[in-house]
Amino acid sequence: MKAAILAAGLGTRLRPLTQITPKALVPVFNRPLLGILLEQLTAAGCVQVAVNTHHLGEQVLHFLGTQGPWGLQVQVNHEPDILGTGGGLRHLARLLGEGPWVAVNADILTDLDFADLYARRHPEALATLVLHDCPPFNNVWVDKEGFLAGVGPRPPGAAGAPLAYTGVQVVGPGMLAWLPGEGPLDLVTAWQKALAAGERLATIVVSGHFWQDVGHREAYLSAHRRLWNGASPRLAALLGPFPDPFLARDSRVAAHVLFKGHVCLGHRTRVGEGAALEDTVVLDDAIIAPGVSLAGCVVAAGVRVAASAQDAILA
Repeated sequence: MKAAILAAGLGTRLRPLTQITPKALVPVFNRPLLGILLEQLTAAGCVQVAVNTHHLGEQVLHFLGTQGPWGLQVQVNHEPDILGTGGGLRHLARLLGEGPWVAVNADILTDLDFADLYARRHPEALATLVLHDCPPFNNVWVDKEGFLAGVGPRPPGAAGAPLAYTGVQVVGPGMLAWLPGEGPLDLVTAWQKALAAGERLATIVVSGHFWQDVGHREAYLSAHRRLWNGASPRLAALLGPFPDPFLARDSRVAAHVLFKGHVCLGHRTRVGEGAALEDTVVLDDAIIAPGVSLAGCVVAAGVRVAASAQDAILA
């Protein structure tokens, strides 16, 4: 099994955090998303992974070079100009070959079984999309035979209610013909053109799994809260245990600090005397000044916080 990880996005919904940290390296319980994915793919039997980069790509390259070995071959395709989801897959295919191979977005956290999904792929379809019921993202329609009917407004031939794309698919060899050229290309546009030409894209509908988009502040904090609350034993086995507060061993907490629940401190963080933190994630090397109160916040790496805040990304 081979896999592509789409990690070139700008992470605009997580700004200003992603102005200094690429979205693929945003950590969950101090483990970068990209590292979590690589561990999951290794455990699934994957032998080769290709990762695309753009924004802050040098940080991703440094991470891959210093945190391995991963137990699989990892290659990187840097995009000087961002190519979109379709263009990104096109260029990663040059490293992975025609397929089939798994493709996964780097800004999701899930416990889906990649080996099982790969085994369940439709051998003759252009691609096999992994779908689930996840409002408000439900905009993908399936026909009565389980093939993709369309994305967006309800198309002719759709059966049942719409579903959401998990950000995971198995790309077949035929899909590459619908990713032509060299410039930017949107993957959904490529799917729609293929459908209009009579091609078929298969689907797998999953349930009972953990999945969380971490593309904005509330979703990012929700990923931590859900794992603290036991939502994914599989991820707990990989990342856990999850004490609350979750403190990196080299973090330093002064006297009389109050943790009110759902607090994660990254490596080499410092929390000053009398500070109060609730529902807050603090990334590596950040400093919280004495007496500061934070609730519902994400503190970017290396930032010094001198004033209290609520429901904010501090960078």
